[in-house]
Amino acid sequence: MKKRFSLVVLLLLCFSLIVGCSNGETEKSSAKPKEEKSSNEKVSLKMAVFPADEAIFKQGYENFKKDHPNVDITFETFPQQQYYEKIRMQLSGGEGYDLFTGQMDNMVDTGILAPLDKYIKDSGVDVSGYGSMYDTYKYDGKVLSLPYRKSNWMLYYNKTLFDQKGVPYPSDDMTWDEFREVAKKMTSGSGENKVYGAYLQQWPQTWYMGAVQTGASIIDKDLKPFKDALQTRVDLEKDGSIMKWSEQVSTGAHYNAAFQKGNIAMNIIGDWHVAQLRQGEKEGTLKFDWDVVPIPHPEGVAKNTSLALPVSIMMNKNTKHPKEAFEFLKYMTGKEGAELLAGAGYLTGYMDKDVEAAYLGDGSQKPKNLHYFLETKEYPEYPMLPGVKNVVVEQIFKQEGELALIGQKSVDDTIKDITKRVKDEWASKYGEK
Repeated sequence: MKKRFSLVVLLLLCFSLIVGCSNGETEKSSAKPKEEKSSNEKVSLKMAVFPADEAIFKQGYENFKKDHPNVDITFETFPQQQYYEKIRMQLSGGEGYDLFTGQMDNMVDTGILAPLDKYIKDSGVDVSGYGSMYDTYKYDGKVLSLPYRKSNWMLYYNKTLFDQKGVPYPSDDMTWDEFREVAKKMTSGSGENKVYGAYLQQWPQTWYMGAVQTGASIIDKDLKPFKDALQTRVDLEKDGSIMKWSEQVSTGAHYNAAFQKGNIAMNIIGDWHVAQLRQGEKEGTLKFDWDVVPIPHPEGVAKNTSLALPVSIMMNKNTKHPKEAFEFLKYMTGKEGAELLAGAGYLTGYMDKDVEAAYLGDGSQKPKNLHYFLETKEYPEYPMLPGVKNVVVEQIFKQEGELALIGQKSVDDTIKDITKRVKDEWASKYGEK
């Protein structure tokens, strides 16, 4: 009897365990559909975008929501000069954006940027499409943004002027010394009839690019490469081949208007100038033939080595909908978004053969050598670190460089003073040196 009783108890216990396990499995499987249901609930996101990019982002969203009908995105923008200030004010006031575009260095000090590494890994994002610039989007070892476009620099030239002078077109493999000689040959006349061999906008990037092309950074401890770069700009002014910096400032000269006037042989500026010149042709204000070649390079540096400034999408770490927010970020910075952007004339952060084909189009539009933009070896224009743009570029390099360009300070003393100021005014504050 005891044996039979024990057997019955044992059978009852086993039955209870089976039922318990079965119930647990039922709960798990019933929980799964609940998760799927919640993922289809309406989600509202808010995104801040640059004013020039708002239309293309709205277009991208129309494509995106075909596969994500539950995601509503409202886009907001502000004038370019106030863009970052407005976003920071909104965020500090508790008015959250789930996503925002811009240069990462302008926002990294807010502590609001969500690390994207886990989302990138879980989503299987092909980061090889971002090329060597991928590491540019990291801070403290974490990826804090992904690029939807970038700005590479190129040399634009007036083919009509070169034909009139009988001078060969600029080579795609010119050193800065060779560029100086070509600029001399193309310079002539005076006053209203003056033809300048070249034009360099008064930004510090247009003189320090020669150093960055060697792999040097504007926050390096040793800034000797920047001495040669600054000397090149000073020498071009002495030759009379470019408009003096002081004249640029006093007349309010601008690279686009100056080049479209037709008396500038060569203009070194970013990829966005393509759209400006195409618009000039459309409006009938541009009366000459033009094309592009890579910017000149220092001796020993490979041809078509350029600067690149990434424009990225960042995600707010406090967003209530990180999954959906990252899905749109991934869409606009990945292959699908890149094809859309490239077709509209943007040089995209993500590149593959399909994106390149969309960028090049059918070849009916100028410039003939648009392909050079796709073949550049890129160095970041400046590191995406806190304060680099606002302190190092816009204050230190700008202020000290201007003193050299108006002859108040030698090139040697300028580089010495820049080195000291970077250490005292930036490195001491941000602890990067």
